[in-house]
Amino acid sequence: MLTTHYVPGTPNWLDLGTPDVDAAVEFYSAVFGWTCRSAGPGAGGYGFFQLDGRTVGAVGPLTEEGASPAWTAYFQTPDADATAKAVQQAGGSLRVPPGDVFTAGRLAAFTDPTGADFAVWQPAETKGLETVMEANTLCWTELYTTDAAAAKEFYASVFSWEYQDLPMGGDMVYSVVSSPGGGKEGDTGQGGMMQLPKENLQAGSTSEWHPYFGVTDCDATFAAATSRGASVLIPPSDAPGVGRLAMLKDPAGAAFALIKGDPDMT
Repeated sequence: MLTTHYVPGTPNWLDLGTPDVDAAVEFYSAVFGWTCRSAGPGAGGYGFFQLDGRTVGAVGPLTEEGASPAWTAYFQTPDADATAKAVQQAGGSLRVPPGDVFTAGRLAAFTDPTGADFAVWQPAETKGLETVMEANTLCWTELYTTDAAAAKEFYASVFSWEYQDLPMGGDMVYSVVSSPGGGKEGDTGQGGMMQLPKENLQAGSTSEWHPYFGVTDCDATFAAATSRGASVLIPPSDAPGVGRLAMLKDPAGAAFALIKGDPDMT
């Protein structure tokens, strides 16, 4: 499971790029009860989503040319420059070169060989998200990819990720991701990876990371989101042994998911 004991390769930050920050804050505040605190006058409109005074994510205006609204998952690194080299050597591409963010830390952003965007955070004063695995906070990261084999090889090379492959019926396999030293004993999974089905590929789906937010009532949170302009990707449905989940796009088009964990899980 996710923790705030960040080790290399584990998710340690999450932010939303959007064309209208005020509208995004209004939407997520209504859906999750978040507030937003500005990062300051020199931060270009960037701010921190908070729940009970603890940072659960961030939001800012789109800055890259041609960028679409999206949540970006960041993974911990002790050396953003070394990770940038590893990404390029493994076939990924550099979107934002390593750079310091005031005294908070150092970041870099990339695209993996299958086309999914992600980023890394090298902590300094800001270690990462202040709470995870609670209601209305990040509890999972997931990659839908056009080439699962290539994605697994890439991330293993960059982050030393390990995988547990779980059959889903037919030819479908869900790979649970873990980082050496991450998570808690007996539950080191931090996210998942899955091959996009043929019909999705034929429809033009592309590789994409997206966050799952834990909720106490999937259906109620889903209703709150759709009533405020979110569009449906996957309606609330039960996943045996996992819980009840749904996937949506916010009013600007950024994908995210909801999950109410199965209380019978061990």
